[in-house]
Amino acid sequence: MKIAFIIFRVLIGLLLLFASVSYFFNLIPEPKQTGALKLFNDGMKASGYLMPLVKSIELIVGLAYVSGKFIKIANLLLLPISINILLINLFMMPEGTPIALLLFLGNVLFIYKNWESYTDLFAAY
Repeated sequence: MKIAFIIFRVLIGLLLLFASVSYFFNLIPEPKQTGALKLFNDGMKASGYLMPLVKSIELIVGLAYVSGKFIKIANLLLLPISINILLINLFMMPEGTPIALLLFLGNVLFIYKNWESYTDLFAAY
């Protein structure tokens, strides 16, 4: 089972690395967007900082997942991004939901696997 977790973690890391590197180097053209998704995406681009920040975090988390280092902090860094990716796909781009769901469930699975490391974050002192 440990090998399966490692393979799954590396695959998600490669997905994140591909998404971030292709954003920074414009490796693939952006697909045509319409309606609410176009408006949402234009707003994120207009901020000037949001997309580079998200893609930088994806790059850092992807490197952590592939290398196997700093996994516990990478899980927490990825959680708000994976939730946002899932919600964007659910509400604005349903055809991308399976991969977004895979990313989110993988993130939650990795947090659950290391839950003992996170218990202090939720303890009331």
